[in-house]
Amino acid sequence: MAAALLVGHCAAAASAETCPHEGALGTSRVLSVDPKHYPRVGLKSFPDTLPLHDGEVVLTFDDGPSPPMTNKVLAALARECVRATFFLVGKPASGRAALVQRIAAEGHTIGHHSFTHAHFAHITPEQAVEEIDRGIAADEKALNGIETTTPSTPFFRFPYFESTPAALDLLASRGIAVFGADLWASDWNPMSPQQTLKLLTSRLNQARKGIILLHDPQPRTAAMLPAFLRYLKEHGYRVVHVVPAKTDEPPQQHSERPSGAATPPLEGG
Repeated sequence: MAAALLVGHCAAAASAETCPHEGALGTSRVLSVDPKHYPRVGLKSFPDTLPLHDGEVVLTFDDGPSPPMTNKVLAALARECVRATFFLVGKPASGRAALVQRIAAEGHTIGHHSFTHAHFAHITPEQAVEEIDRGIAADEKALNGIETTTPSTPFFRFPYFESTPAALDLLASRGIAVFGADLWASDWNPMSPQQTLKLLTSRLNQARKGIILLHDPQPRTAAMLPAFLRYLKEHGYRVVHVVPAKTDEPPQQHSERPSGAATPPLEGG
């Protein structure tokens, strides 16, 4: 694969300099992701991840939309002029079009996370296709008013990270990138917001960069997010916003797992 310079659309980023809130974290740059060149990313599941520099993080949220917690997450992101990616579950999205549209209107990327948050390891290939198609169709209907299985943003994350070879092949054939994660807060486990923040910052300080998995329906996540964004600002981390690449953009340079790095055990999703 030919290497090329990374594509960063600085004009589109809600940078700290353009943010109306003094002292905000802001979004440092926008990274275009082409599924042809980044079909599967996230070192918890795959050999490759996004081409992030030291100190750069991508914020992703799963399992929404779910008021009122998604609203609190959006408010925290807006205060810091930070843009993230929301992997929506189709069934709840289908009844919350206004919230889905708010997520997009505030500049965030909308990806897909199946229709019912099914365990792909325990369903048939036919059911897996239905979960993918119905989820995308529900998200697109809520977002754009048109029910289609062709996603406007070709990003998908498997619930529980339970991908199967057949489902991976299907998504690749349709030009849909599969997102794993590089680290997470384990925010599906019962703990306080303070414990969630401590665990997440500890893992981030070890990894130094990566795709971060969070869950916007979780009260502990909504509660700790303002403090986490302040932590990123105070410790020199920078937020990168991922968007789908345009068809005329060049390929971007791969970022591979360092030689000898072990694959951590899977959790959550």
